[in-house]
Order: sequence, then structure tokens, then C-alpha cells
Amino acid sequence: MTTPPPPTDGIRPFGLAIPQSDLDGLYDRLDPARLPEQPPGAGRDHGVPVDYLRDLVGYWRAAEARLNEWPRSTTTIDGANVHFAHIRSPEPDAAPLIITHGRPGSIVEFSDVVGPLTDQAAHDGDPADAFHVVVPSIPGFGLSGPTADRGREAGRVAYAWAELMRRLGYERFGAQGGDWDGDWGAAISRELGRAHPDRVIGVHLNLLPGAQRTTEPSDAEPAALGPEERARTLTSWRRWEAWQREGAGYAILNSTRPQTLAYALTDSPVGQLAWIVEKFREWTDSEELPEEAVDRDLLLTDVMLYWLTGTAGSAARIYYERAHSGSGRAAAPAEPSTAPTALAVFPAEIQMPLRHKAERTENLVRWTEFDRGGHVAAMEEPDLLVADVRAFFRRLRAKA
Repeated sequence: MTTPPPPTDGIRPFGLAIPQSDLDGLYDRLDPARLPEQPPGAGRDHGVPVDYLRDLVGYWRAAEARLNEWPRSTTTIDGANVHFAHIRSPEPDAAPLIITHGRPGSIVEFSDVVGPLTDQAAHDGDPADAFHVVVPSIPGFGLSGPTADRGREAGRVAYAWAELMRRLGYERFGAQGGDWDGDWGAAISRELGRAHPDRVIGVHLNLLPGAQRTTEPSDAEPAALGPEERARTLTSWRRWEAWQREGAGYAILNSTRPQTLAYALTDSPVGQLAWIVEKFREWTDSEELPEEAVDRDLLLTDVMLYWLTGTAGSAARIYYERAHSGSGRAAAPAEPSTAPTALAVFPAEIQMPLRHKAERTENLVRWTEFDRGGHVAAMEEPDLLVADVRAFFRRLRAKA
């Protein structure tokens, strides 16, 4: 790999400067915020506890410096603004890698993995494993801003990513994605490898859309599997069934009436905070507080990004577009992917993947199971994720 030429094709430098008036407006809303009463005897089964949210509201402060730590640019692709960070490695032969966030995540997810991926020598790694990293904001999310048209789901975003990498001078590159809710980082990365196998050298996922169990297995089906996969099949279905029963309300609302929800989240920073922090708590490998798994400042920086850009509604619309495109929740294309694929499995993942299902749709060449971590692996266990990405692409580079 060689260092790419300077950016072309209408790529514009971008620097985030938060107007003081926006910050003042945020604090003016936070200070007098009206919070509901806690139901008698209620715990987290009712949602985010009032005392915990009140503490977070008091802690919330702007994080402009952290949002500006990477070189940023924007470009217009397929009629949409695409904001991205492009962090070149000091190693001239580094491999290009595009990594994709989910919802309610953002590029903030990757704050602790970009350094170890790009500058291996400074992070106890082998310089031969280095990457030039591209971190885009999905159109409609965060600093990409709201979208002005309809029909943007995983396949269309993958097309934009392929074009973005071309504009940056990368004809061959790797992809990485996991997700929060909705499988977006994984769905986009998987589609990128499926649709562009001639350009994508490999796809690393920490979640695989459609690889979980969504119906109760019959007695005969698990019996045909090995003991470990049989146990995983039952666990996968139970997690899915519990999610459908207790945790799917947000996805149904996003898929059917995203605009109605957008009014509340765009007008109330406390509402936006509660909507996101609940998912940090439920989907991370934590017992009581999400800060057991994720740094509180990163959590609030993520919330801040949604609030300042007013993209709660436009980000939610990606659910609506998928639900009304005929692709369904899993969004798995009919054709299997031929791109070499790795799957990193974290134990607290709400959508536990099954290897025998993954092998039906993917060119699965690496499967790694970890003993800790959950749905937000890049924030929870950045060291484990980085090590697995390095190992996967090291194998592919050796074959190149």
C-alpha cells in the first residue's frame, strides 16, 4: 500500500466550531429541566431512573476539543453531505480501512481505536499492521447533517462509502463495522464487501445482521449441532425473544413514526440524553451503570453530537427507509458475500450470532469469541477489537 494522492473531487476541509450561543442555549435548557417523578418501587425496568439522569444532566458539558481531534472534511455524494475524518498513518505502506458507526452512536465510538490502528509503533503494535483510517458519519447522522431526500438505507450508504474511498485515492481497502441498534455499522460494512468484492480486501464485523436466532428452535434442529453451538442456538433465541418482548419499542417507533419522536428529542436535551443513555445501559457489558463499560465523557460527547446537529429525527429515518424498502430488519442481501469476513463475538451482545448461520451467507475466515464486552465493542473493549482487526487483516496482507 502507498500513501494516497491529495483529496480531490470536491472534498472540503471541515472544522467544528460550536457557537457559544448554542452552548448557552443548551445550558439554559438543562438548568430548569423538568424531570418526571420516579414510579414507586420502580427500577430500570421502567426506563432510566430519575436520580441517575439528574446526575448526568448536572455533569453534562461541551466536548468541542475532543470532536476536533482528527482532521475532518466533507464532500457531497449521491446528493448527500458526507462528513468524515481521515487519519493517515505515519507508515507509508499502511492499509486503508473504513470504519462505520451505528445509531445512537457516532464517530465518537472510535475515539479509542483510531490511534492504535493508525500509529502502531506508538501503541505497542507492529508497524506492518498499520492502517490509514477513514471514519465517516452516515448521511443523516451527526456532522453529516440531515438528509434532504428519501430512500437512504444500508445499500445506498455502502455505495457512498465506495465512492468516498475512490475520491481519497483508495482503490483497495478494508471495512469494519459493528453497531448499536439497527445493525447499521455491520449492515453497511457487509454490503460494502458484498457489492464491491473487487475493491474490499476484507470485512471485519463485531455483529452480523441476520445471524441470530429469531424463532424457537425445534428439538430436532439443535440436536444436529455440536454441544456448544446447540447451547448458543437456544441462548440466541432467548435473547432475541426477550428483546422483542421488552426492548424493541424504540425500533418500532423509529420504523413507523420517526418524525413524531423527532420533535421531543430535538427540543429537549434531557429527552435526547435519556433516549441514548438507556441504550448504553442495556447493550453494554455492565451491571448497574453504563459508565462501568463506557467512559462517561465519551457517552456525553455522543449525546452532544446528536443534540448540536439536530439529527435525532434524520438518523431515525434510516429505520423507516429499511422497513419500507422490503429488506426487513436483518437487511441481509439475497446473494452471499464473497469478501473474506471476520466476526468478533462479544458475550453481552444482544444479538448473539450463530456460526452455522453466518457461514451460510458469509465467506467466514475468522471467528473470535471474547470473555467480556457487549454491543458497543469499540467503546467498551477497544484493545480487544483493535487486536482482532490487526490479526484479521495481517492474514489477508500476507496472502496479497
